[in-house]
Amino acid sequence: MEETVYLVPNSPMPGKVIVIDEALCKGCNQCVEVCRMDVMMPNPERGKPPIVVYPDECWLCGCCVAHCPQEGAIRLEYPLNQRTILWRRKDTGEYFRIGPAVKGIKI
Repeated sequence: MEETVYLVPNSPMPGKVIVIDEALCKGCNQCVEVCRMDVMMPNPERGKPPIVVYPDECWLCGCCVAHCPQEGAIRLEYPLNQRTILWRRKDTGEYFRIGPAVKGIKI
């Protein structure tokens, strides 16, 4: 008796928390190894990006982004209630931020 078992992403999730750029990802699976919540699994095809199986379990800790050797291959899409809010004072041009410091956003 031979059976094939498939593991598919959880599609009912309302948003994509982990976004992997397939053009930049080399399939090294370092993000899979460091993930604290095991939300990803290695792709069965060698050199392909990992599969995000449980996006709703992601803690948005950023370990996967920090350990990725390829800059920009993986990023986190924070929910709206956790995104950084920037505004600028009209008279002085000074910028302010509410929320966590996010890599790539400079004030």
